[in-house]
Amino acid sequence: MTAILKKEINLFFSSLIAYISMAVFFVVLALNLFIFQGNILDSNYATLDAFFTLAPWILLFLIPAITMRTFADEKQNGTIEFLTTKPVTDFQIVIGKYLAALILWTFTFLPTLIYFVCVKKLSLAEAPIDSGATYGSYIGLYFLGAVFVAIGIFSSSITNNQIVAFLVGVFLCYLMYDAFFRISSLQVFQGQLDYFIQSIGLNAHYDSISRGVVDTRDIIYFISVIALFIIGTRTALESRKW
Repeated sequence: MTAILKKEINLFFSSLIAYISMAVFFVVLALNLFIFQGNILDSNYATLDAFFTLAPWILLFLIPAITMRTFADEKQNGTIEFLTTKPVTDFQIVIGKYLAALILWTFTFLPTLIYFVCVKKLSLAEAPIDSGATYGSYIGLYFLGAVFVAIGIFSSSITNNQIVAFLVGVFLCYLMYDAFFRISSLQVFQGQLDYFIQSIGLNAHYDSISRGVVDTRDIIYFISVIALFIIGTRTALESRKW
C-alpha cells in the first residue's frame, strides 16, 4: 500500500494538475473574499462566511477533476490488471489511492489558513472574528473535501473514461452536498420528513459544524460517508473478477 501511495503522490505532483488545482482554489477564493462579492475589506465586521460559502461549490468541481484519473486512467491504459497482480489487496489499492488524493487535498487546504490570519490581523479589537465558528468551519470544510475525494475515487473506479468519471463525480458531489437540501424544501416533505432528508446530505452537517460546535455525530457522519464510498470503490474494483 505504501508503494501505491508514493506512486500516486509522485504522479499528482509531477503533473500540472496538482499545482493548477491548488492555485485556482486559493486565488479564486482570495479574490472573492477580498475583492469581489464577499469583499471583507468593505464589511463592517470580520468574518470568513464568504469563503466557507463558496469553497464547497469550487471543490464540487475541483476534486472530481483531480481524482478522475485515479482508476479510469489505469483501466484505459490496461495497467489495472498489472497492479492487481502485485502482492496487495484490492482494499489496499483503494486506500493507497484515496490517501494520496487526500494528501493533495490537505496541501490545497492548508494555505487557506492564511485567510484567517489576515482577517484576524485586520479586525478591530472591539469586533474580532469569531474564532470558534471559524475553527469549526475549517474542520467542516476539511471533512467535506475528504468526502468529495472518496466520491471522486469511486466515480473513477466505475469507468475507464476520465471525462465520464469527472461528470459522475460532480453529479454525486452535488447530490450529496446540495440536492437533499433542495428536496427537503419541497412542500410535500414539510414536517419531520424534511429534517430527515436534510440530515442525509452533507450540507446540514457542514452547516452544523460551521456554527462552532463540533458534534461527534457530524464527524461520525462524514467518516461513515467516506467509508461507504471507499467500500463502493473496492466493490467496483472487485467486479472485474465476477
